Amino acid sequence: MTELTELTAVRLLDGYRKGEWSPVEATRAALERAEAIQPEVNAFVRLTAEEALEQARESQERWRRGEPRGLLDGVPVTVKDILLQRGTPTLRGSRAVDPAGRWDEDAPSVARLREHGAVFIGKTTTPEFGWKGVTDSPLSGITRNPCDPSRTAGGSSGGSAAAVALGAGPLSLGTDGGGSVRIPASFCGIFALKPTYGRVPLYPASAFGTLAHVGPMTRDAADAALLMDVIGHPDSRDWSALSAPAGPYTDGLAGGVRGLRVAYSPSLGGQVAVQPAVARAVRGAVERLAELGAYVTETDPDLTDPVEAFHTLWFSGAARVTQHLGPHQRELLDPGLREICARGARYSALEYLAAVDVRMDLGRRMGRFHDTYDLLVTPTMPLTAFEAGVEVPKGSGHRRWTGWTPFTYPFNMTQQPAASVPVGADADGLPIGLQLVAARHRDDLVLRAAHALYGAGVASAGRPTPSGS
Repeated sequence: MTELTELTAVRLLDGYRKGEWSPVEATRAALERAEAIQPEVNAFVRLTAEEALEQARESQERWRRGEPRGLLDGVPVTVKDILLQRGTPTLRGSRAVDPAGRWDEDAPSVARLREHGAVFIGKTTTPEFGWKGVTDSPLSGITRNPCDPSRTAGGSSGGSAAAVALGAGPLSLGTDGGGSVRIPASFCGIFALKPTYGRVPLYPASAFGTLAHVGPMTRDAADAALLMDVIGHPDSRDWSALSAPAGPYTDGLAGGVRGLRVAYSPSLGGQVAVQPAVARAVRGAVERLAELGAYVTETDPDLTDPVEAFHTLWFSGAARVTQHLGPHQRELLDPGLREICARGARYSALEYLAAVDVRMDLGRRMGRFHDTYDLLVTPTMPLTAFEAGVEVPKGSGHRRWTGWTPFTYPFNMTQQPAASVPVGADADGLPIGLQLVAARHRDDLVLRAAHALYGAGVASAGRPTPSGS
């Protein structure tokens, strides 16, 4: 059973077709793994074993008849506890949310998973309302790193990242408003994609507006492409959803990187201090892209740090999401969340619109940049995972989580597709991520380049090992 937890979704499905194992066996293995890791890592807010096994038995019967339903029939999946899932409370990491709700509707991405026969094994942890880049909350406590439980898993999709890294289901749905699938993917050694905004529909609409994306968190790029083929279709409940993609993302994976124009920016023009081990691992992966036939140029985008504009948009969203709460409920909130909500409530409409102006100009500059370059490569994070239970690394001088995530949130502002690919580990065995960014609507290029790195052995679907750096 344990070996089933090490398999990708693509490999599981191949085994179902060949009769090597069944959805019930795979689901039991994933549930056993989830229960085993929960005491130390705390990746889940709830497991739904009884429901999952019933779904798996139904899937197994469909496979027995040779009539699988959709692309993911029988694959164990997890869902971040920000997204609605029918029949399961979505508490969003908050003691201020009443669990006695109706819970009778799926979010669009969850609905697509259900239509394709996926097996839901549990909801994963999140900081309260997904507000920060680490995963801890007054409701569910601290989520820890799968490589070193004294370190953070990152956030805000930290539970999903830890679950995937440790074999509790090969696929998870996360959300990303400023790096929230890419940060924990980098810290935990998995793959994650923040798609072009609107590619994966979102309902209810996020209070953080068009900064918020839904994206796949997986063991490799091929699984992410498969998941995107399921969830990357429009839903009438999201008025900003894009039309259906031109074709399956899985069909384009084998295209490789030969001839692609790649811009490599190791530090965004010296704006970011990057740990030496991170810099070495990312540079080594970029050199491999060149060996695979990409035209690599070390250059920087015209990207002045937009952190103040991002704060205006992000803190305003936090104030909006908690606006309905009464005094007693506010006392239940994470103190850091209360602080940014108070700040967000003080912004004027003109200040908010000025931040929108910064965002639009940033998008224009990145659009022009991609007239010249197909892909931008940076580190995902300038550092590896730090101590669990804190918002910022001790002694860093940072006030908020945005101080140590300078490579991620700019691309929420521009709505571009961006992925984190695991490309090694530091001397302590802590994973290192490389970020791939493409122009809006070119999610296929990000997935294609990431798949090439996996094919070349630069990225690994297994837990990373120390590089000796």
